[in-house]
Amino acid sequence: MIKIKIGNFEVSNNLPFTLIAGPCVIENESHSMLMVEKIANICKEKKINYIYKSSFDKANRSSIESMRGVKIDEAIKIFTKIKSSFNCPILTDVHNEEQCRIFSNLDCIDILQIPAFLCRQTDLLIAAAKSKKIVNVKKGQFLSPYDIPNIYKKIESEKNTKIMITERGVSFGYNNLVSDFRSIDILKKYNYPVIFDATHSVQEPGGLGNKSGGKREFVDTLAKASVAVGVAGVFIETHQDPDNAPSDGLNMLNIKDLNNLVAKLKEFDQIAKK
Repeated sequence: MIKIKIGNFEVSNNLPFTLIAGPCVIENESHSMLMVEKIANICKEKKINYIYKSSFDKANRSSIESMRGVKIDEAIKIFTKIKSSFNCPILTDVHNEEQCRIFSNLDCIDILQIPAFLCRQTDLLIAAAKSKKIVNVKKGQFLSPYDIPNIYKKIESEKNTKIMITERGVSFGYNNLVSDFRSIDILKKYNYPVIFDATHSVQEPGGLGNKSGGKREFVDTLAKASVAVGVAGVFIETHQDPDNAPSDGLNMLNIKDLNNLVAKLKEFDQIAKK
């Protein structure tokens, strides 16, 4: 299995799972600092390696009226403060080649994430690969796990083998996703770290007309199922008030529930990888 070094730890399908967690989108500096502190404290107590995630721009919102995030310059200041205060790896989405170029020269970002809708965009994948950062690709809702080697080859063409793939469910009729856990075993055969996104897997894309719906009550179930079959990491978007969050609130986990879930996941992970 391929091991990817991130900060002072490694991520691999046969190592203890890593938590990727944070709010869907940056709201402001104080909120970001609040969230990363809560996540850091939970992971320190549970002895879990973690990566902080938050998008500075949500370019694929359902409605043009939806909040997209903050300007990239403001995001860089916030990410830099998080890095200096908590010294944790940071992941954020990129939507175009220019964003990849900007982040390639910055130490505050460790992982560039390719959104699911853009996972086959060759120019974007190449630009992310050229950054020499770790590249986490969200597997599109429209893709089979057998299609993923084509994505790997695009990134590998730039001599970048620091790649992670994230399973986040597949389209099942209109406005619904289903998680096929056979996909995780298939993806692990390619040796790159496999992440399971437990919050976007319960999303109902565009299910409310001008925004997506979601059923966060199933996050716990899907997260445990993924760890039980063995994954490199679990991706969980979380918020202190998800019902009033500006993006993806209905599928985000309340931060007050994260501690107990992480404890369960650690137990499941130890059994699965024993």
